[in-house]
Formats: sequence, structure tokens, C-alpha cells
Amino acid sequence: MARAKAAFYCTECGNETLKWQGRCPACGAWNTIVEQPDKDSKKKAGLPAPVGVDMRHPRLMAEVEAVDELRFHTGMNELDRVLGGGAVKGSLVLVGGAPGIGKSTLMLQICDNLCRFSSVLYVSGEESERQIKLRAQRLAIREEGLYLYSETNLDDIVAAVQEKKPDILIVDSIQTIYNGDSNSSPGSVAQVKECTMALMHVAKGLGVTVFVVGHINKEGSLAGPKVLEHMVDCVLHFEGEEHNSYRILRAAKNRFGATNEIGVFEMGDQGLIEVPNPSEAMLSGRPENMPGSCVTCVMEGVRPVLAEVQALLSPSAYGNSRRTSNGFDYNRAMMMLAVLEKRGGLALSNCDFYVNVIGGLTLNEPAADLALITALASSFRDKPVPFDLAAIGEVGLTGELRSVSAVNQRISEVRRLGFTKCLVPARSTGKIIAPAGLTLIRVSNIREAIAVLI
Repeated sequence: MARAKAAFYCTECGNETLKWQGRCPACGAWNTIVEQPDKDSKKKAGLPAPVGVDMRHPRLMAEVEAVDELRFHTGMNELDRVLGGGAVKGSLVLVGGAPGIGKSTLMLQICDNLCRFSSVLYVSGEESERQIKLRAQRLAIREEGLYLYSETNLDDIVAAVQEKKPDILIVDSIQTIYNGDSNSSPGSVAQVKECTMALMHVAKGLGVTVFVVGHINKEGSLAGPKVLEHMVDCVLHFEGEEHNSYRILRAAKNRFGATNEIGVFEMGDQGLIEVPNPSEAMLSGRPENMPGSCVTCVMEGVRPVLAEVQALLSPSAYGNSRRTSNGFDYNRAMMMLAVLEKRGGLALSNCDFYVNVIGGLTLNEPAADLALITALASSFRDKPVPFDLAAIGEVGLTGELRSVSAVNQRISEVRRLGFTKCLVPARSTGKIIAPAGLTLIRVSNIREAIAVLI
């Protein structure tokens, strides 16, 4: 009988090798190669199998019983919107974000409503039970039906779930949970994968809805939630800037709803506050009759959101002009600057270039091109864009304006916020119906747009 070959793997990135090495060939880390434990000698975790399903035999699709997924509301409309109408029973949801962004606060706040009709087990590997209670009292969270458990051992967590049989399980955070059968340290890729797989068995086997919190560092480490996206049902990214009170919850993956949907929150003294009208919040405090500012409308999922794009051009005092973009893709902003100089006839090469999107939004949609072009031309000529005007359109390399999707939804949101004029491409793929009180200004290229407005 042939002897089984020993396998080795890296505790940092999970890369497998046939022999031990001092340095991992994949991630370059030193002294992280360990021997893979023998599968026969590993202790069985005793995880439950999926409810009512024999996974050892294939079945015909016609024999599989399928009913509509059972959803329930989390108590926060913005979170329900991102999840596609509410959380699904037996699903595994990953909430990722930078440390200190408000993930734990969000998870604790939804417990206030979930405890009204279900039992919740809140597992924390970062805080003690006393610390969690003090934070819950500050947020005015109800205590009935909420179990607290400060533990990092995976086997103990699974045993607690099987004992208490909660309806919802919250794990904060996955980087602190470890499996004693693995030789790698907590937070490594191997540990994160094994622990998430175990929680997936708990969700599918016991029908428990599991929310998992994951940290993302600035370097984009492999130990972050990126390696878990194929395991979980939903991936939610919690975004925001350190000195900005607004937080954006974005769905990057959702097996039960639409992706790229967003929810907007504001961080206050009493926790996260929902922002049901993000367009109005993003435009609050907008200055009147100031050059270099233009409003556009972008689609975040199925929701139209108005955003203010600001641009500043000033003569460069040095040999090399400075280029800075915040909230707008840098490469696309440089492309718009080149198009404006070549096709718009503005000499911008000797100017410092600054772009900023108010409110912490990140605009990746081409529909914001025209607003950036308008703001740049306004700043260069030092003439303000009309305060009641918005610009929507994609700009090509030849300076032409291209149509964008969901134009009617965008202009309806523009009119609802009190704007009376909207700059749109002359050609459109569908029929544009302007709402009452809104005048559409159709232009074919950026030269016409600059001539009409500035």
C-alpha cells in the first residue's frame, strides 16, 4: 500500500505545497508553512447537516420542494432595502468594513427589533459581555430575548447554538474565531475559511440566520472578507470616511435580491440613524452662485441619488501640475480633463486640478461625466452654474454626449429635489418624459454644453 504524501500549507494565505519551505512562494511570508493535519486524525466537529436534505445522493429537480424564501424585517429599512426586502431565514450574511466604521453598532441596533419576535445570540470575540451590555444600554437596546456570549472557540460557539437554538446568530468578528483543530493563528485565511464553513453548516443545518462581521484593513489583506465571498449568501460592505458622519451600506453580492443597492446612515451619539432621503442630505449646505459646482444624478441599485461634484482649477505655481480626485475615479477624471482641453478648447495643462464629491459618495457611473465637465469649465472661467440646474450624461473621447440608462427615474428625482433645469444628451435610447416644472436642455457635445451654461 502506497504511503500518503504529506501536505503543507501557509497559515497566512492558505497556499498548499508538497514540502516544507522557509518562505511561502505565494505571499512571501517567512516561517508560516506548517504540515496539514491528517484528515483521519482530525476531530469531527459534529456540525448539523442541512435540514431535511440527504446530501449524499443526487436528486431530480422535480423532486426538490421549493417554496418562497421566508423573509423577516430587521427593523432598519435601509438594511432591509440592501438585503432585498429583509433577511432570509437560514441565510449567511457577511458585513465587512474597516475597523471603527460602525459594524458592531449596526448589528447591535437591529437586535432591538429582532428580539421582539425571535431569540438572538450575540457572540463577540472582541468585547466582554459587560462591555456589550453597557453599549446596548447607551443605544437603548431591549434585553428580552437577547443572549450574550463572549467566546472565540468555534466548538463552544456551535455547542451554544445547538443548546440555545436561537433564530438569529451574530458573530463579531470572524477574525477572532478559531478552530482548535487547525494549527494556524486566528484571523489567518485558513482559520477564517474553516470557521465560516462551520457557520454555513449551522445556518443551513439548523435554519439559523447568521450575520458575520468581518474586518478589512487598508492593505486589502487576504485574511479579509474577500476570501469568503463565494461561501456566504450576501456580502455587505460598510463604507465611510473617518471624519464624515455618513455611512453607506452597499450590497456586493446577494443571492436573494439585487446587487449594488445602498443604504445610507448617519453616525450620531445614539448610534446609526437611517437617512431615508440621501439626495437631500447630500445636497444640504450647497453654496449658491459659486463656480466649480454641479449636481448630477447617479443610480445606486434601483435608487436615484443626487450628488454634488465640485472642481477647482488654479494656475500651477510649479513645473508639474498637481492632480487630486476624491470620490471620483482618478483615471476617468484625468480622461475628462484631457477631453475638455482637446475638444472643449480650454487650456488646462498649466492648472492644478482638484475634484471632490460631497457626502463621501464614490461615483463610478459614466452618467456623472457631464457634471464633472461642467464643474471644471465653471471653475476655469470663474462663472457659476445655475443653482437650479443638474447635468446627466456620459462623455466620449471625441467630446460627444451619450445617453445613459434610467433617464426618466433620474430626472424625476432631479425635479423632486426642486431643480427646474436638467442638462441631458440630445440622443436617447428611449422616450424621455419630462415632469412638470422641469426644462430639459438637450446638447450633443461638451462645446454646446459649455456655451449654453457658462
